[in-house]
Formats: sequence, structure tokens, C-alpha cells
Amino acid sequence: MSDATQTAIRAYPQHRARRKTPKPFAGIERSTDPALRSGPDYQAIAASSEFHALRRKVISFVFPMTALFLLWYLGYVLLAAYRTEFMATPVFGEINIGLLLGLGQFASTVLITTAYVRFSERFVDPRIDALRAEVDAAPDVGGERT
Repeated sequence: MSDATQTAIRAYPQHRARRKTPKPFAGIERSTDPALRSGPDYQAIAASSEFHALRRKVISFVFPMTALFLLWYLGYVLLAAYRTEFMATPVFGEINIGLLLGLGQFASTVLITTAYVRFSERFVDPRIDALRAEVDAAPDVGGERT
């Protein structure tokens, strides 16, 4: 270390002082001391039957929609690759079946997104709100929720 650096360090000893508490990362403190913990008990939430029912509900929508879209997309790609004469069939003017099916990919993406938003607003969000209210109402004992 240069003399200038050592002088600067000696002149400002507060820069060398160690913090007594760990500096939080992005506002999140993780402590191994149960007395210092606060907030929801995520392990208890994840183990609850309400949470498992909520996960099943979401999975029952997400997986079939994902499979449906992937099959639709794969079908489009396979048609474009192996049935070029079918995809080039004119529908009207310069518009052909391939173009309409390609635009259908965009339309189906919007429809699936809209369906998920409606599904979430109708079934998922109310259950999350109820679960959150239940967790927020739980007593806080020694920094941990029970």
C-alpha cells in the first residue's frame, strides 16, 4: 500500500470500523438467530393445505394451456416445413393459409394471456388474498410467526 493510502486510512478510521450487524442485501436480512427473524413463516405456508390446493389449481390451468400452445406451435412449424404447398394456398389475394396461421400464433398468445389473467383474477388472487390475511393475522411470537 502506498504512503498516501495508509495516511488516508489512518485519517478516516471510521472506514475501517466493522459493522456490528450484517448489512442487509436489497433490504433483506437473513439471520440464523430465531429471535431476529421477522415476517411470514414461508415454510409453514408452503406446507399448508390451502397453499397446496392453490398450486394444484394453478398447475391445472398452466400445464394444459402450455401443452396446447406448444402443440399448436409445433404443428405450425411442421406444416411450414413439410407442407409448403398447403401453406402457400391462397385464401384471398396475396393472403395465404401460412400467413393466416402465423397471425393466429400471435392471436392465440393474446387469447391465452387474457384467459390466464381472467383465471388468476377469478380463482387465484382471492385465494392468495385469503392466505395473506391468514398469515398477517397470525400472532408473532419471539420474532417468528406460528
